[in-house]
Amino acid sequence: MGRNALIAKRFGRYVLGNYHRTPLAFVRGRGSWLWDAEGRRFLDFFPGFGAGAMGHCHPAVVRAIRAQAGRLIMVPNNVMHPGQAELAGRLLKVAGFRGRAFFCNSGAEANEAAIKLARRYWQVAQGKMKTRIISVRNSFHGRTLGALAATGQTVYHRGFRPMPAGFVHVPLNDLRAAARAVDARTAAFLIEPILGEGGIQMPTPAYLRGLRVLTRKRGALLIFDEVQTGCGRTGDYFAFRGAGVVPDAVTLAKPLAGGLPMGALLVQERYAGGLPPGSHASTFGGSPLVCAAGIAAIKVAAAPATLARVRRMGRLLRAGLERLRARHPARIAGIRGRGLMLGTQLTGPGAGLVARCRELGLLVNCAHGTVIRTMPAITVKAGEIRLACSILDRALAETPAG
Repeated sequence: MGRNALIAKRFGRYVLGNYHRTPLAFVRGRGSWLWDAEGRRFLDFFPGFGAGAMGHCHPAVVRAIRAQAGRLIMVPNNVMHPGQAELAGRLLKVAGFRGRAFFCNSGAEANEAAIKLARRYWQVAQGKMKTRIISVRNSFHGRTLGALAATGQTVYHRGFRPMPAGFVHVPLNDLRAAARAVDARTAAFLIEPILGEGGIQMPTPAYLRGLRVLTRKRGALLIFDEVQTGCGRTGDYFAFRGAGVVPDAVTLAKPLAGGLPMGALLVQERYAGGLPPGSHASTFGGSPLVCAAGIAAIKVAAAPATLARVRRMGRLLRAGLERLRARHPARIAGIRGRGLMLGTQLTGPGAGLVARCRELGLLVNCAHGTVIRTMPAITVKAGEIRLACSILDRALAETPAG
């Protein structure tokens, strides 16, 4: 029995089976590469479902973790440590917010905090019974019950009903539907600048601008979920910068701490009173260790040279995918996305293509059954992009349509 199979057997015996696990066990990573327990090397173009946007074991993050682990790993949040204030200040400065930050451990937790803040701000701070949270169909906001209720994909709700009340889903890019939904009972409109788990669907700039006007007019918060799009992924540190729309609050997670678990909610100052002392908490949120990693990560990811490079590598990847579309017109219907967050819309199911890519040493993901997601690290090299496109080309040629 090989080492991958042995580890898989142990997983099958001892670990809860709530994931569809690929029969690979990874033991080492560097940059855009992973090595499994049997020494095979894989080019990772979907690292950590987006959490590995810094690349595996980025040297700056590794150094920060090692140094901080020897000083102080964790303190409770009823005391302070300098790293949390520094990271909050850096994030707010890059966002252009005059506001506050709350730290937690994941994107779902960040969205839970945003939902709670919106409701409590209106109900307690303003004395208005605003409870409804509007989001779009095919959105994804997390697996906790509140974030799941905001998620506009009923497949994720199956078996967990009844969902918490007060959540409404509207069609993407339909301002009339949004205008009908956002009423006097609405606390917030929650939306991803690019729908990640929804298959890299793109809200139009006009739609996002319209939501900004609508929420201001109706007295609701506009909250951007940047769990997948944030931290440099699109060529801007925050995707809302590229969209030209400034929200009232933004949530972050996945690559925020370079691979360690961290989420954050940033909120404009006027709404910060929505979460006063005692109203919300996270035991491990913003610990010294993850903040040290987050500071190291933002220094790299928010640097103008890094963001320019992401845009350049994004253009190279898109050009490669467009060439594949020209070579395989019966298989590829289109390419969409921004920066290094691109989706290849297939004309049929993509599971077989993902499996063949994996056999050939390339890791990609299929969303919504027919969209191949390529979201490599922001540190990806041009040669790695060309290699990935070459493997995709071969996999397309060797797998049957559908």
